[in-house]
Amino acid sequence: MSSRFAQLLSCALAVACLGAAGLGLLPALVLAQGAPSLALPIACEIGKTCIVQNYVDHDPGQPGARDYRCGLLTYDGHKGTDIRVVAFAAYRQGVAVLAAAPGRVRAVRDGMPDVSVRTTGKQAIAGKEAGNSVVIEHGDGWETQYAHMRKGSIAVRAGDTVQAGHAVGVVGLSGSTEFAHLHFEVRHRGKTVDPFIGPVAGAACQPGDRPLWQQQALNALSYVATGVVDAGISGAPPRLADGSVDRDKTESLTAASGAAVFWVQIYGARAGDIEESKLFGPDGRVLAERRGPIDHNKAQWLAYVGKRSKTGWANGTYRGEYSLYRESESTKLLSITREMRIGG
Repeated sequence: MSSRFAQLLSCALAVACLGAAGLGLLPALVLAQGAPSLALPIACEIGKTCIVQNYVDHDPGQPGARDYRCGLLTYDGHKGTDIRVVAFAAYRQGVAVLAAAPGRVRAVRDGMPDVSVRTTGKQAIAGKEAGNSVVIEHGDGWETQYAHMRKGSIAVRAGDTVQAGHAVGVVGLSGSTEFAHLHFEVRHRGKTVDPFIGPVAGAACQPGDRPLWQQQALNALSYVATGVVDAGISGAPPRLADGSVDRDKTESLTAASGAAVFWVQIYGARAGDIEESKLFGPDGRVLAERRGPIDHNKAQWLAYVGKRSKTGWANGTYRGEYSLYRESESTKLLSITREMRIGG
């Protein structure tokens, strides 16, 4: 993709400034009839290549936070939908960000580095929290924003007209973020609108009666309160990079490895959940296991079990099994199995 730049006021692209009219969600009575019909704003398979990590906070400014399903997949004051790329190979190759509806590009920013805010610090990105970003106007005060894109990937400029599905950039790690994702935000006359609710609220803790998402997108973005980011078996504890397991830097399991490790990274874990991990050798015997409660709510959580060896590992298939239970073990939320073979 080509990169084109436009010089705009920095506040025009900052998440904090664009929401200056207030964090409260826009009352349904003032929503326009001409609200945009939104397609999926990212070219990835939800649940496989990507996951929805966070939603709009429906209780901004109050202690704690809640998403539109009354769950924990948000944080205080969050104004958009975060779609995270969990397949590292796909992220490295480039995952396109797409215009969700026809419109006119109002503002763009490019040139910010793809670096976690934990490295840069918040002061270094003050006023530019959205990172490399695009804002598209859809008429009657409606606009969408696409934030945290990759440096040099912005493929539109202010004044361009785009159709739904037009590539505007690539998912990145710029601005105020700790992991690679698209922050997608909808506003009407400066006020945040949750696309899962739309102009008419439905039953409590449910999607609205008229969500802004098209049905195909709504189906793809179906709510998953707790899910898997990644899992695998390695020859050492996994290495993290920008919030995800870096498979390129995590040692593969071989016959000569000093350890065998089964690891799982999940999101949406809750205090009191019970997790159980087991690693089996080729002969079916348990090499390592761990079972116990999660002590507090975790937006994301990395768990692993393993065993060291000074003599190496026998040929054969090694298997890891992970289970997560909720509500006194009455509900099994997750059941994950991974295998790794040594030898032919």
